[in-house]
Amino acid sequence: MKRGIIVLPILWILVSLLSCSDEKESIATISKSELNDKIKGAWAGKMIGVMKGIGMEFKAAGVTYEDSITWYPEMIERALLEDDLYGQLTFMSTMEKNQGLQTPVSKLAEDFANAEFNLCHANLQARKNFFDGIMPPLSGAPAYNMHANDIDFQIESDFIGFIHPGLPQSAAIMADSVGRIMAYGDGLYGGMYVSAMQTLAFFEKDAKVVVRKALQAIPRESQYAKAIQTVIDGYNQDSVNWRRTWQMVQDKWGESDLCVPYHPFNIDATINGAYIAMGLLYGENDMEKTIDIAIRCGQDTDCNAANAAAVLGIIQGYEAIDEKLTSHIPIIADKAFLYTDISFNKAVSLTQSFAEDNILANGGKLQDDLYHVKLQTIQFAGQLEQAFPDMSMSYFIQMSDSEKFKLEGNWVDFRYGEGDNDLYKVSTTPGDSFEIAFSGSGISVLGSYQTDGGTAMAYIDGEPFREFNCYHRTEAGKWNGNRQHIIHKMDLTEGDHTLRIVVLDKKKEASTGHKIYIERVIIYKDSTISST
Repeated sequence: MKRGIIVLPILWILVSLLSCSDEKESIATISKSELNDKIKGAWAGKMIGVMKGIGMEFKAAGVTYEDSITWYPEMIERALLEDDLYGQLTFMSTMEKNQGLQTPVSKLAEDFANAEFNLCHANLQARKNFFDGIMPPLSGAPAYNMHANDIDFQIESDFIGFIHPGLPQSAAIMADSVGRIMAYGDGLYGGMYVSAMQTLAFFEKDAKVVVRKALQAIPRESQYAKAIQTVIDGYNQDSVNWRRTWQMVQDKWGESDLCVPYHPFNIDATINGAYIAMGLLYGENDMEKTIDIAIRCGQDTDCNAANAAAVLGIIQGYEAIDEKLTSHIPIIADKAFLYTDISFNKAVSLTQSFAEDNILANGGKLQDDLYHVKLQTIQFAGQLEQAFPDMSMSYFIQMSDSEKFKLEGNWVDFRYGEGDNDLYKVSTTPGDSFEIAFSGSGISVLGSYQTDGGTAMAYIDGEPFREFNCYHRTEAGKWNGNRQHIIHKMDLTEGDHTLRIVVLDKKKEASTGHKIYIERVIIYKDSTISST
């Protein structure tokens, strides 16, 4: 039986109309050509930002990036190969080929899962969950996705803002639906915040206004909102020295990442979202300065610069962006982005078509090539969600620490090599078991998904917890492949526990083996409980 909830067709339009029916009407006008220019600026900004930041991705983790930032116009062509673009264009392609704005989330998830490209972190787990019958919204929920707080939806949320000019409430409803394919809590709020900024940018002239107003789209009590507010407060205190504000953010959220807590690498939406806001506030509405600051903050530099530049691209419009940043775009404007049949020109056209649908469906009008947009105010209408609140790493155990766990059966050693020399323990036959005693309130087993992955049952303190499998359709396993948290339990009572994994005599039909790949075990604690 399929687990999870199949979300019904996305009635974004109808719901947004109902949610805004009591608002005082406020109408803004924008011509077809001006809307087109802003949409072109949005996609161009995304491409420019990702390519200016790609070479520094995670080269500055927990520190600022102080080296030079290279740019020449021809760099933009490689944006056609970047997941920041083709990932969300996959969603738009599904909408184009199905029911437009009312395409079901289940269909978006299906096409995303079946796409040819590799995925990592929250997206990879969402894909794996889909194939295991765990559907949205459970595919992004913390019980089934250890990466619920990760940056993935934030990276892919731009198109939602692009197709909702001046309609942040409608965008929020769509983001709250689509984002649950791979995210929850702060991971979800990252996409809601970024798309809210972009909806506002169509009718604002100052990025600082957009950064502040968009906070109303998410709960103030969330860690994500608190991080953005910290950036705003830092800017208010010192509007020149962004590094001072960077340190405030680093001190609070620098070690917030639960998926790779033993490394300064931080893929959380929260800290990376703060860097987007920092670029927009300290960038003084200048495209290059905004991008450069977002990059120099470090961590996921290309994604953060791309999100920030897309916001500014909408505010300024394509024609106002410095030609040295855009001069090569016309040369590649009809070339398709990787894994899609959508080019820059088609992306602009498709976005404008969806934007027009949204404007008209949400009470607006089109008269003589002039859109009359019924502007929406922002007000978060949901309940606060937080994945793994107050959790932090206590310690981890690698497979080289053989005295700290017990194996039974036919396990073998395995290393990927080519610089990736972590030791794995790999089961080979049904009945093999892995057991570890630990003290904490959460545990996660990091391993890999493979074409020969098998199925196992996890037991916590002797009680069956969850059946899981390590099968994946492609052979991979390094950080840019299928390395993943294969099983986790994060809501235990603080104290002593035992995890036991038993390999079952069953597997996915396409799997070629019964292998369970284990690289390390991470133990988490409730950070609110004193260790004394």
